[in-house]
Order: sequence, then C-alpha cells, then structure tokens
Amino acid sequence: QVQLVESGGGLVQPGGSLRLSCAASGIIFGLYDMGWYRQAPGKQRELVAVIPSGGRANYADSVKGRFTTSRDNAKNTVYLQMNSLRPEDTAVYYCNAAGSWSVTAVYWGQGTQVTVSS
Repeated sequence: QVQLVESGGGLVQPGGSLRLSCAASGIIFGLYDMGWYRQAPGKQRELVAVIPSGGRANYADSVKGRFTTSRDNAKNTVYLQMNSLRPEDTAVYYCNAAGSWSVTAVYWGQGTQVTVSS
C-alpha cells in the first residue's frame, strides 16, 4: 500500500518561512520523480516544484528564488522549504510521486494547509 504523508503546514505571517515534509512508503522512492503541487480555493491545482529521481529540481516561476525542494532517498522523504511567504502562497499543498515508466504510477498525499496571513 502506497502512502504519501505530508506534514509541516500551518499559519505563518507574510515574509515568514515553513518547511513541508512528505514521507513516502510502499514505493521504491529513489525511482520516482517527486513533486509539490498546491491548490488555492476556487483555483486549479498547480505545480510548485518537482525534483526528478536523478536530476535538478524545477520550479514554478511564482516561487523561484523563494522555495527549495530537496529529497533524502535514505529516508524516503521529500522536503519543500518555503521562504519569503506571501498571502498568495496560501493553499493546500500536495505531495506527488510519479514514475516515468507508467502513467498509472502516480500517487498523491492527502495535502497540508498553508495559510499566509497577518
């Protein structure tokens, strides 16, 4: 059974920082591209960052220079460090695991709420 469990969300003031974690189980973590998505109320889910199984991370233009994703394959965990947070970063953040070999090898976490407000 595959599980992706996010943690680290919460309420933070503008300009603040949060670090999200996503712990994976039931998959060979090192083979998967790991992504972070977010969905704000009334908006579509959007890609925030992705870190491939063997390559450099890519980021949405809206978070470049502020967010950093990293992975620890020994711990089956991917992280999203979010700095200089803005109110428009408020959303539910989802962890995603995608295997490049099959369109069915895609898994999602349950999401964690991030609220940026004073």
